Amino acid sequence: MQEIWLKIENWLRDNAPKCLDVLTSGASDTQISELEEYLSIQLPEDVKASYRLHNGQIAYEYGLFNGCEFLSLERIKNEWQIWKDLLDSGTFQAADGQDQGCEPDLGVANVWWSAKWIPLTYDGSGNHDCLDLAPAKGGKVGQIISMWHDDPERKIIAPSFRDWLQSYAEGLESGKFVFSDEYNGIVNVDDVAFT
Repeated sequence: MQEIWLKIENWLRDNAPKCLDVLTSGASDTQISELEEYLSIQLPEDVKASYRLHNGQIAYEYGLFNGCEFLSLERIKNEWQIWKDLLDSGTFQAADGQDQGCEPDLGVANVWWSAKWIPLTYDGSGNHDCLDLAPAKGGKVGQIISMWHDDPERKIIAPSFRDWLQSYAEGLESGKFVFSDEYNGIVNVDDVAFT
């Protein structure tokens, strides 16, 4: 994890120091355990190792991950609780009382939202990259999925947190991502309108 974060930090230092400034120092093992207890989950070791180095962003001043906030442990709790309250209220139930389901990739549960989908990023509109701790058959515990608040599509975007973070670091180094003042953060170069 340390090598991956070093690549990200070096790129931020050279290309987006504003984003480096909002990245926090690491969380303690106690803070990580408190999150696990609150969510009734056990985080994969690669996630814990990453959060020991950087506990998300101080604030959503700049989008660190493709325009999105990299959630701190406290912000994970907040965003997760919003979805949990919606789940408990029956918001995702169809007329027959069953979950309305979604349009999942193979390996992702066919539910609108699961309490075992742990938000890692936030785009300001209710959408997340989530750590999936309850995959369907063909999936892998700890895979990263995209979760949209108003779209049923659920895509696997990485087989693990380590792969997700490594892919992002490589994307930064290869020029796939750039800092954009227009989008107030780091975004895919294809999304930036060049005029």
